[in-house]
Amino acid sequence: QVQLVESGGGSVQAGGSLRLSCAASGRSFKNFAMGWFRQPPGKEREFVAARGWNSDTIYSDSVKGRFTISRDIAKNTVYLQMNSLKPEDTAVYYCAADRTYNYKYDASYYHWGQGTQVTVSS
Repeated sequence: QVQLVESGGGSVQAGGSLRLSCAASGRSFKNFAMGWFRQPPGKEREFVAARGWNSDTIYSDSVKGRFTISRDIAKNTVYLQMNSLKPEDTAVYYCAADRTYNYKYDASYYHWGQGTQVTVSS
């Protein structure tokens, strides 16, 4: 059974940092793109960052320069290092995986984690 499990969420003050992890199990995801999405309160889910199987990386404009996506193929894990957090980064963060080049579109991903809450206070 394929599973993606996020961890590392929590509450932090503005300007702080958090590192999210997404551990994949059930199969190797080395040939899959791994993405991070988030859903702010009362809003639709939005793209945050993605890393392709070929190490391509892409970020939303809102997080570029503050967030870094990385992956450890051997551990089947993808990370999202979040620095200089802002209150508008408050959301449930989800990781996703699939064989896709359409990194920004949530419909391109079949496998999803359950989400982890990130709350940034001012």
